[in-house]
Formats: sequence, structure tokens, C-alpha cells
Amino acid sequence: MTREHYIPFNKEFLLEQQIAAFAEDKQKVEDFKKLFDIIEHYYHYESFNLNRNLKQNYALYDPDLSEKEREGFIGKSDFSVFKATLLQVLERGNYYRINEEILKEAFEESDLIGLSLAIDFNAFKDYELYARGHHKAKEKVKKYFFWKKEVEIEYYDRVLIYLNYSDADYLAQKKVKLGKMPIDPGSIALKIFKRVPKNDLETIFPNALPKMSLKDKMLLWVPGVFGGISLLSAKVIPALINMYDAYQTGETIDLLNSKTSLNQGLIALGILAAYCFRQYNNFINKKIRYSKTLSDSLYFKNVGNNSGAFYSLLNSSEEEALKETILAYAFLNRSQNPLTPEELDAHIESWFSSHLKTELDFDVNDALLKLKSIGIGKETNGKWQVIPLNEALVKIDELWDNVFEYNQKSV
Repeated sequence: MTREHYIPFNKEFLLEQQIAAFAEDKQKVEDFKKLFDIIEHYYHYESFNLNRNLKQNYALYDPDLSEKEREGFIGKSDFSVFKATLLQVLERGNYYRINEEILKEAFEESDLIGLSLAIDFNAFKDYELYARGHHKAKEKVKKYFFWKKEVEIEYYDRVLIYLNYSDADYLAQKKVKLGKMPIDPGSIALKIFKRVPKNDLETIFPNALPKMSLKDKMLLWVPGVFGGISLLSAKVIPALINMYDAYQTGETIDLLNSKTSLNQGLIALGILAAYCFRQYNNFINKKIRYSKTLSDSLYFKNVGNNSGAFYSLLNSSEEEALKETILAYAFLNRSQNPLTPEELDAHIESWFSSHLKTELDFDVNDALLKLKSIGIGKETNGKWQVIPLNEALVKIDELWDNVFEYNQKSV
């Protein structure tokens, strides 16, 4: 996996790390904390407006609302505004879209359940997956009988799945069984999961059904069919024919040999049947493991659903915005000279690598735009610097004063 913009440390930790540089100056420490406390509240206000926008324009497609409630939003909910705002929040929270190539690999491979899943994509007008954060972990996977193999699994820390369901007419045309759908046609489902295996992404689709892979079918049917035909033709059927012919002609038969041959054939068939049963049972056990994985995802890994997912997304986007602002301001504040974006980017990424043993791709351009938008950073001839801490507090106070302008001056 490539480096991400996502910063895998919480804002309080990063703030403490940055103020450690002037810990002896208590006044400066307090001012620094005040500055980012008020910036955090400002970002929270921005998130409040984004949340209101999302809920307003999503309501018509929200599967958690009743049909009567949704009717009240006809002409009020705008799909294009909803989608654009959702993408803005995802980008702000440093989520990125999982491309089709990775999805294809996930559908073809499986790390944990070892099971092929069938997904009816006709159910969706559109679907997208977004991820943020990743890590690797050692897991023990059952291979044969009681033997377990330890493998390294790649996990996404967070995954958002966006499912835009097709309209009823289209679903009927494609012969999708509407009665079995857990959601109304035309709705948009949003779900956030944590700790999702990269190669088991298909398990978070709600209509994923287990199916036998080609390998499972070959292991079950090829030995069963050819082995059964071979044993019947070589042992069982000849023994029965000999016994029947002897009975018809009245000839003396060697019962011992005939029964021995017949018993050997039947025992071999029994062993073959046991093998086929074991192969089928393996498939059933995989289905059980899939059900367990699915229940874990729904019960333990589910972070938010539909409009409830907005709160999780907005909270993470707030925190990412604040962390980027903290880092950009702190490094520029400590620098003796203005820095180019490339220099600032190199300083921050090097600090993460040396102090926190973490490789990331800091989004320096976004961080600098945030400093500029709130008035505490400025660019001159391609180089950036920030205003002193005492001036920054005054500037942020002015920013807050201009958020609500209800009082009108008399003419």
C-alpha cells in the first residue's frame, strides 16, 4: 500500500508533541492551547453546517425514513449537492476511493474465509468504496483438518461503502427479487466499517451470497463421479452380474470370492462417499465462517449507518483538519525563515519518520490553505510563514466575531 495523507495519531497527542518545544514558557503553552481550542471549535461549526447540508439533501434517499417522511423532501433534497458534499467530507477526512483493480482482486481472493461470494450488481445503480488508514497483522487461518497456517493480512482501518440502489422498474426488468431486498429501491445506503481485510472487501456488501468456487466443485464432483463409475464398473457391477448369471443358470459360484469382491467395492464406495461428504462439509464450514465474519462486521465492526454515518465522517474530518493545522502552524512557527511547501512537507514527514516511526504523505498544500483561510498563515514569493502566537489569537477571535452577523448597524 502507498503512503496516505491520513495521520494515525489523535489531535491531543500531536498538540502535546508540538508544545514540548517551548514547555518552559508556560504562557506560550497556554496561548498555544487556546489557539487550537478555538480553531477546533471553528472547524466544528463548519462541520455542523456540512452535516445540516448532508442530512437535508440525503433525506429523500434515506432508507431509515418512512415513505411519508421522504415524500416531504421531494424538491428539497438534491442528489448532486448531497454527493458533492459527501465527497468533500471524505476528502477532508483523508479518505480515498478504492479503485476497481483492488476490488477485483478482493472478489477473486480471500484471506480469512476462503470462500467465493456472488454479488448481484444489478441491485445497484452505483456503488463506491472509500478507505482510510491501513495496517498489517498476523492471523492464523485453518488450512487442512486441524492444521492452521499463520499469514499476514492487510487491513483497512476504516471503509465506507456507498450503495445507490436501482429503481424498482430497473430491478424488475433485471429480475431482481424485490421481496428479498432489505432496502427500498431508489434508496442510498451508507455504512462505515472498521478493520476490514483488504482481500475480503466483498464481505461488506449486503447481498453477498456464498457459492462454490471452481476448485470446490472440482474437488467434490470429479473424484465422486469418476471414482464412483470406476468402482462400480470394476468391482460392484461385475460381482453382481456373476452372482445373477450363476443363479439363472444354476451353476455353482464361488460365493466367497464374489462376496469379497462385492464387499471391497461397497467399502471403497463408502470411503469415496465419506470423502465427498468431507469436501461438501468443508464448504458448509466455510459458509459458517463467513456468517461469523458477517456477524462480527455488523456487531463489532460497524461504525455508522446511513445518516448516522455522517457524524463519524464529520468527526474524523474535523480532527484531520485540526491535526494538519496544528502541524503546519507549529513547524512554521518554529522555523527561523519562511519555508516553501516542499521544505515544510519534508520537515513534517521527516519528523514523523524519526520521532514516531511512521511513514505518511502529509497533505502540505491542504494544510497551508487552511492556515490562509483562517488568516494565520501567509505566502510571499512562494514561501510561507505564520503570524506570531499573540497576533494569531486576536485574528481567530475576529474570525469568530464575524461568524454570526445578526446585529444591523443603524443608518
